[in-house]
Formats: sequence, C-alpha cells, structure tokens
Amino acid sequence: MTQTQLGAAPHPSRAKVILAFAAIYLIWGSTFLGIRYAIETLPPFLMAGARFSLAGAGMFAWAKFKGDKTGWSWAHWRRAFVVGALLLLCGNGGVTWAEKYIASGLVALLVAIEPLWVVVLNWAITRKRPNAKVLGGVLIGLVGVALLMRGGLNQRPEVAGLSAIGAGVVLFAGLAWAAGSLYANRRPIKAATSLVSGMQMMAGGSLLLLLGLFAGDFGRFEVQRVSAVSLFAFAYLAIFGALGFTAYSWLLRNVSPARAATYAYVNPAVAVFLGWLLANEPLTMRMLLAAAVIVGSVALITTYGSEPPPVDATELHDSECPAPPFA
Repeated sequence: MTQTQLGAAPHPSRAKVILAFAAIYLIWGSTFLGIRYAIETLPPFLMAGARFSLAGAGMFAWAKFKGDKTGWSWAHWRRAFVVGALLLLCGNGGVTWAEKYIASGLVALLVAIEPLWVVVLNWAITRKRPNAKVLGGVLIGLVGVALLMRGGLNQRPEVAGLSAIGAGVVLFAGLAWAAGSLYANRRPIKAATSLVSGMQMMAGGSLLLLLGLFAGDFGRFEVQRVSAVSLFAFAYLAIFGALGFTAYSWLLRNVSPARAATYAYVNPAVAVFLGWLLANEPLTMRMLLAAAVIVGSVALITTYGSEPPPVDATELHDSECPAPPFA
C-alpha cells in the first residue's frame, strides 16, 4: 500500500486502529524486556548493531522492491547518519548497555521523560518559552526521576555501584534521542517511510557495530554460549520492533498526533508490569508512585504542548513524524 493510499483513507476501520494501537503499546512496551533477555548472552553493542542493521536492510530492500528510486544521494545518507548516531548509537545504545545494570522497567520509566528533553531543547533553539502546564510537566517529571533515584535502581549487590552510572547513561540517551528527533524534523529526508527508516537503522546499526568493535564486543562473542532465550529475544527485537514502527507510522496518517503519542505514557507501564511478571524485577510502592508521577508529567507535556501545523498525509514521511521510543 502506498503512502498516498494510506493518507487517502479518511475513515480507517476500528479493528485496524485497535490492532495498530495494540502493536505500539504491547510491542514497544515489551522491547525493554526483550533487550534484557537478548544481552544476557549477547554483547550489548554487537546485539543492538546487528538488530538494527538487519531490520534496516530489510526495510530498505523492501522499499527498493516496491520501486522507490530515491535514497542514493550523499545528502540523504549524511542526514541518516546524523539521525542514526543520535537516536540509535547514543539513544538505543545507551539504553541497551544500561540494562546490564538496571531493571528493564526502571529503564523504561527513565526513558519516559524524553518529552521533557524535547521541551528543553525546543526552548533553547526557538527561545520560545513553553506554557505553564508544559513547564509544570517538566518539573513533575524531574520529581519522578528523583523518586526513582532515591529508591535505588538495582537490588543486585554485584552491580549496585554501576546502577547510578547506568541511570545517568539512560538520561543522556534520552537527551540524544530528543536531539535526534528535533534534527530529523528540521532536516527531513523527503522519501517514503520505509526507505527513510531503513536508511536510519542501517546507519545507526553500522555505528553501533563499530562501537562494539572498539568496546571489545566481538572478542566477547562466543557462539556456543549464546542461549536460545537471547536468540529468540534478538529475533523478536529485529522483527517486531520494525512492525511496531510500521504500525506507528500508519497511525500518524489515520488518527490525531495526540492519540498516537499516547504510547509515551503507556509503554513504561507495560514495561514495568512485564518486568515484574516475567523477569521477577522489583515492583515497590516507591516505583509505582514514581511511575504515576512520570506518566502524569508526560501526559501534561504531550497534551498541552503546542502542536505543529497539520501536514498533508500524502506528503508525510518518517522524518516529519514524532520519533518512536528507543527500545
């Protein structure tokens, strides 16, 4: 189905909308736990780089198979590498590394404040002060982060010393993700969604593989030690992560941006619940309170933040869309 066809459908079926929302809520919320299982026996940067390189190559090849003639210019690839470096190398790479030392649910909660960084960076770039409700959301989000930090980020004594460092890496990853999202919006690649996302994933994946080479991940990779659980998690991330992105892109053409953006405060709740249910991760009253505070702050920011002018759906491409979560 072409983008024009997607944009031309004024009233998508209720079933399709429900399935698309289920995909972005459940799939993206579950990728945090998927990362935890994948890096149990796979080196983190090598795993993330291979995941995005394979998924990106598949999407790029599909776009070319469908007849897309764009995507070969150096200007396009230069922008794809900038976005890939910010979103995937720094953003997803930081999250993946941090999950070695912090529970996946806690990482998801720290990731959830990414809209806070978008507000701060937009303020710095445009010099336009956000309204009082958005600023209130930013402050509430910081309170939620403080609650998480005070409650302890990991109960495993052997890695307790790295938990605070891991939390700092996740917060920096959120900042990088926000910066990459803003860059993508201001310097868009005017091409089909599948082609642009494929280029960005291949660019970011190659940078992650390069980082893995320098970090020694290739030397630590031993095929005989890779578990079936890690292999299944890797396949899940590579395949279903891309499917979730496709569902999100479809929603942006068929529902309001505010409704599509609800993933930002549903995904953390899904991640925390799955981490508790399937991985025996801690779930304390302090965590629940911090989760409520952070989700509330994101709701304030996404609900009362100024929205961009509407874009013709036939011209909408990946770089004009809010970036998906970095898991």
